[in-house]
Amino acid sequence: MKLQDIHIRDPFILNVEGTYYLYGTRGKTCWGEQDGIDGYVSADLENWDGPFEVFHKPEGFWGDRCYWAPEVHVYKGAYYMFATFSNSVINKKGTLILKADTPLGPYQIHSEGKATPEEWNCLDGTFYVSKEGIPYMVFCHEWLDLTDGEMCYVQLSDDLKRAVSEPVRMFAASEGKPWVRSVYMKETGDSYVTDGPFLYRKKNGKLLMLWASYGEKGYVEAIARSDSGEIDGHWTIDSEPLFDHDGGHGMIFADRDGKEYLVLHQPNDTPNERPVLIECDLDSL
Repeated sequence: MKLQDIHIRDPFILNVEGTYYLYGTRGKTCWGEQDGIDGYVSADLENWDGPFEVFHKPEGFWGDRCYWAPEVHVYKGAYYMFATFSNSVINKKGTLILKADTPLGPYQIHSEGKATPEEWNCLDGTFYVSKEGIPYMVFCHEWLDLTDGEMCYVQLSDDLKRAVSEPVRMFAASEGKPWVRSVYMKETGDSYVTDGPFLYRKKNGKLLMLWASYGEKGYVEAIARSDSGEIDGHWTIDSEPLFDHDGGHGMIFADRDGKEYLVLHQPNDTPNERPVLIECDLDSL
């Protein structure tokens, strides 16, 4: 199948020695009950095989909805999936960390419960390792709790089993003004959204974060920058979005030739969202 035939949100592509693995939120069931996460495989970024179920809800698992934004990172010889889960009764979203020996799993729950604060609504955890080799998770503290969604991070244990620090606030969505727009949510009224963080280090050592919110034309992909080159620096948001054509929740990956691509979903409405690849050069920004 072609990329435009794959109905997922929140796409994430992992390059393993020239074979590409695509993960994402199942589009058909994204707003309802869910029981699994899929992966797709390609040798050329054009033709894809799948879906292959890489995680299935285990017996007794509390999560029954919002299997959102799975992304896979290689760490110490294993594959770790960061994914959001929720429960239809408690309805508090959070990111868990899963583990497998191969890119297509099967993934098993690895973290000791949520790696995000239990009492918060959190989503879209992503993995980051500092220059000193310290593992962190960056995540969104959702607008459901705050009205003005925030980006936060926690330090993880070396084995990625748990958070070992209190959450640290990085910035709030409204700091993206003048371009960021509030969206009306029935739960909170006018709200500002943080979605889909992804960390990217430029060749000059500067640290960027891709993240998604809403602008004048709908869903957008934006850039925030750390003044110190690390996640504990002061973060500022670019005055213009990176992509503003009703698409977002993106990430950057390099193909086998080193060419970099932004992958995001567009448009941001169900059931029409599809993964989109855009050649890019963040080092020039």
